[in-house]
Amino acid sequence: MSDRKIALVTGASRGAGAGIARGFGEMGYKVYVTGRTVTPGNAKGWDGSVLPGTVSETAAKINELGGEGVPIVCDHADDAQVARLFEQIADENGGKLDVLVNNAAYMHHQLIEKMPFWEKDLDAQKILDVGLRSAYVASWHAAHLMVPRGSGCIAMTSSFGATCYMHGPAYGAQKAGLDKLAHDMEHDFRGTGVIAVSLWLGMQLTERAQISAKTHPEQYEQMLAMAENPEFSAHVIDAIDRAPNRDDLSGQTLIVAEIAKELGISDRGNERISHREMLGSPRTKNPAAIY
Repeated sequence: MSDRKIALVTGASRGAGAGIARGFGEMGYKVYVTGRTVTPGNAKGWDGSVLPGTVSETAAKINELGGEGVPIVCDHADDAQVARLFEQIADENGGKLDVLVNNAAYMHHQLIEKMPFWEKDLDAQKILDVGLRSAYVASWHAAHLMVPRGSGCIAMTSSFGATCYMHGPAYGAQKAGLDKLAHDMEHDFRGTGVIAVSLWLGMQLTERAQISAKTHPEQYEQMLAMAENPEFSAHVIDAIDRAPNRDDLSGQTLIVAEIAKELGISDRGNERISHREMLGSPRTKNPAAIY
């Protein structure tokens, strides 16, 4: 059995998930990457163009970076497939899982279109299934591996859309729900050695983001110039898990750019801005400050 730290990044065929998985690979992790894409061409961008990326390609890149990539085809809408995923991780690593990143989410083709929610297809609400519910299910399985070992970190990839209008109510409710999952999981994890955090990622340099900048330049070009490399978030998650104050950070919703500065992590040598004043403030684990 390898001495590498073990991470699972869900929804890692492409986009932020693939970048986060690569970031763990840079640090020598063994990274399980899940997604539904086996053959390039199955996924489309906002403009209808074909998006690159498969779980196997992500895993291969992790190997190139010095980690160990393990591609797993998994539909996170299917609880049975998720259960088998965690059984495989447990069997192959002696029950060890150090980090779970809940990133899988249903991306509706009308997500960024400027129209009221009732004019979008009803399928837009599926982000509450694969995005929110799926994070709960994966965290439930991860807890059964982490708690007995007395260590582990569960991270949610959230965004400023949790507290400001961004892409409509389904998207916002999913992000707010992820923040609340981390908040309440901390209560249950307290004293176990396992922590849970929700991270507000900045604009990410992903395939979809670059398409968005071309499709809706008035919305995205300026933000893309300040965008974060998705690998940055993996380095931040690793630093949170190693931080002396990790228990105090648990349960919090943290802005990646801000906690990175606090923990001495940079994005390829660059310090990123938090956008806090522009888009709102995150919740903390102090209930009186939230509800």
